[in-house]
Formats: sequence, C-alpha cells, structure tokens
Amino acid sequence: MVEIVESALRELGVPEEVTAAGQFMPRGHTGSMFAGGLVGDSLTGSLGGLADSVGTVGGSLAGAHAHDASTGLPGTMLVGVTPTHVCAFDSRSRHEAGPIVFRVPRQGLQVQVHQRFNVRVLELVDESTGSRIELEGNRIPLTHSKDVIEALEQP
Repeated sequence: MVEIVESALRELGVPEEVTAAGQFMPRGHTGSMFAGGLVGDSLTGSLGGLADSVGTVGGSLAGAHAHDASTGLPGTMLVGVTPTHVCAFDSRSRHEAGPIVFRVPRQGLQVQVHQRFNVRVLELVDESTGSRIELEGNRIPLTHSKDVIEALEQP
C-alpha cells in the first residue's frame, strides 16, 4: 500500500516518501452496516431462509452506503502518511488508488485515536480551525490501519 500511495502522489507531481499507508473508511461505516443489517433482518425475518439472508445483507450494504454518502467521503480510502502530510485516495480495494480525497499538512494537526470493539477511530483535527476528518480503520492486520496510526503518533 505504501508503494501504491507513493505512486499516486508522484502522478500528482508530489514526490514524497510515504512512511505508512493503510485502508480506512468514514467514521461510523461499520456501525451503519450493523444497524442496516438489523433493519433488513427485521423487515424480512418472518420470511425466513434465503429472503431473510438477502434482507440482512441488503440492509447492511444500504446502511453503509447511506452513511458514507452523508459524510462526503468515499466508502473506502487508502490513507498515506508522509513526513509532512496525511493524504487519502478513493479506493475500491487495498491494491489501487483512485482520485485524491484529501491532503493535509501534519504541522498543526492533532491526532486523536479511539479504540472501539472492532475498529480504531482516527480523528485528524486542524488545531487552528477545529476542522476534523473522522475515519475508522478495521483491526484486521491486513488493512495496515495500525501502521498509519503509529506513524501519525510519531513526531
């Protein structure tokens, strides 16, 4: 993922070294999937079998999609850390970077991390304005969200 983000930055004319990269989603994505799944199950649960399963999965996907759309962020992003900036690219997988979503300077950026049951919440807060970017990274090691958080906690 580091090489993918470095390559995407080079294509934008920004030849920075990426020290860490990982996969993130808008904050609340996972909770919205859970809530959507409950709604879908409650609507189709009495039908049983396949219909119940389809309702649960459909509700889960709809909940996540509706939430992501409300945040203004794509559902999945590759987030990269350089010595001077934090950037994110829209991505459909951990293997490709799409259009840039944001690139913010690390100077004046406060990093807040909250541990949740199955995700790590990462808040990037501009100290001068209070503006924040709220993300969540899955605890599954292959997403490398922990690597990004650790890199951001370094001065």
